[in-house]
Amino acid sequence: MLAALAAFAGRAAVVYKWTDADGVVHYSDQPVPGAEKIVTSGQPTLGTGGPAAKAEAGAKKPGAAAPVVATFAITSPAPQQSFFGDEPIGVHLAMEPDLKPSQSITWHLSGRDLAEAANSTQFMLPHLDRGTYDISATVADQDTGASQTTTSVTFYVRQPSLLSPEHKRP
Repeated sequence: MLAALAAFAGRAAVVYKWTDADGVVHYSDQPVPGAEKIVTSGQPTLGTGGPAAKAEAGAKKPGAAAPVVATFAITSPAPQQSFFGDEPIGVHLAMEPDLKPSQSITWHLSGRDLAEAANSTQFMLPHLDRGTYDISATVADQDTGASQTTTSVTFYVRQPSLLSPEHKRP
């Protein structure tokens, strides 16, 4: 059993990613017309703030420029976290060293830039409609032309149903 589990853990997986008409990013193990095919490494990753995230954020790919910052990861919201109703969502970015004058931060929420959060390492998302969202940040250095993007964090917003018992009139 352990040998089978170890063999499975080392396999790469194929995932398909696409954005629907509402701008919501979806992932599936089944192909969808227009979807981007992504092949995963098969190595599990847990969380975004631990040593693995720091190593990934600072990892140098062949032919890539040196990392812009040593530590660069979204610490809030947590991966797969659910928010309910109109609860504001706190967003926080762990970054070391601090932002330099020649650097800028751009936030991306499900494929669109969040201009109101530019150059912030923490902010609040006041209201989001029901759905699945992906958030990531990119730091760019205007002096060197280098940029670095965090691992995308997926989170969910749930809204109470109008059909739920608490909304029925007496």
